[in-house]
Amino acid sequence: MAESHSLTAAQGRKKWNLPQRGGTEPRKANTGPPDRDTERKLAVPFRGHIPGGMQLGKRIIVIGTVNPHPDRFYIALTCGCGTSREPPPDVALEMCVRFKDRQVLRRACMSGSWGDVDKAVPFFPFIRDQPFKVP
Repeated sequence: MAESHSLTAAQGRKKWNLPQRGGTEPRKANTGPPDRDTERKLAVPFRGHIPGGMQLGKRIIVIGTVNPHPDRFYIALTCGCGTSREPPPDVALEMCVRFKDRQVLRRACMSGSWGDVDKAVPFFPFIRDQPFKVP
């Protein structure tokens, strides 16, 4: 069985600086190995490391609830750390969910160069005030 981690998506961001709740330091989760079939509940926004890095058979599952009056939210899986002024040079996935035009935009960045935006989705899977899961 593949090891899985559950992350919760952050609502909104400006550049790479995610808004913080109750303090200026990002919250971090326990980075010890998870028990089999255990899901971690993480604070929003979450910024941390994947223990042992991504490997074959390991997966990330993002679970959250859409706000009652959403505009957009982002999920970014980066390779390394960035700062609020300078993003990391490699981003494995950046996903932007936009409710106004019902778009799910996905792109990646390698060595500081962004690839094309992938917009193709058969339907818009996010509903206001409802839970979602991005496997």
